[in-house]
Amino acid sequence: MFSSRLKEVQAAVQVALDAAVARQPEGPLRDPMHYALQGGKRLRAFLAIESAAIFGIPEAQAMPAAAAVEALHAYSLVHDDLPCMDDDDLRRGQPTIHVKWDEATAVLTGDVLQTLAFELCADPLLGPAERRIALSLALAKASGAAGMGHGQALDIAAESATNPLSLSQITALQAGKTGALISFASRAGAILAGEDEGPLSDFADAVGLAFQIHDDILDVTGCEKAAGKRVGKDAEAGKATFVSLLGLAGARLREGELIDQAIDALSPYGEEAENLRAAARFVISREM
Repeated sequence: MFSSRLKEVQAAVQVALDAAVARQPEGPLRDPMHYALQGGKRLRAFLAIESAAIFGIPEAQAMPAAAAVEALHAYSLVHDDLPCMDDDDLRRGQPTIHVKWDEATAVLTGDVLQTLAFELCADPLLGPAERRIALSLALAKASGAAGMGHGQALDIAAESATNPLSLSQITALQAGKTGALISFASRAGAILAGEDEGPLSDFADAVGLAFQIHDDILDVTGCEKAAGKRVGKDAEAGKATFVSLLGLAGARLREGELIDQAIDALSPYGEEAENLRAAARFVISREM
């Protein structure tokens, strides 16, 4: 069952992340690192582990890749919450890093979580050096100027734009900000196995967009306690979202269509991809 499998992955990834932080030298950043890596859905880690399972790669071998994408994601959240960006004081139901510590600590914590991700990508457990290099390159592209960083920059620019973004502009923005890391996680198994990434890339493109549409829906319909963060911020700021452009019913219809596309993309893998199909369905049924 998907929920029990997701809980297993969440627990295993938390152990791996805690161990990675414990290996760091004692200092003022170790506690904030540990704090920033607690909780979360771990969907990206789940995608990495289950995409690897399709190609016969066991969970223990894929774990550094799963932990790497979660460390990278945590870095992005720490920085995204800063006053100079989204200025959030709540994340995963807890005070954000800059609130619990200070802004400088938050900046540096994000920095070292990012480098930790690439340290994990270099773990010999992942396989031959060429596969680890390919994995590191894919993560760099997903998180850099052509991926998540680009999407975040577009998001910040949109806040001061004279006119709200169009649907195509929002789609392009979210392909970087949200979709790029989901794409990396979904393709990680194929990268480690040296196999064709095409079907998993198609799967990830649809899932990543559906994920953001559902986030926009939750920003309208969700509650702060369930989400673990403030909701309704986009409407307060007058930002264009999938819900504001498509309407609530239209957004729900579109996310459903995307999940159907994602599931169809997994057809080459047969029953081996059933956990990924369940993950896709989860994306638009979650409450946080």
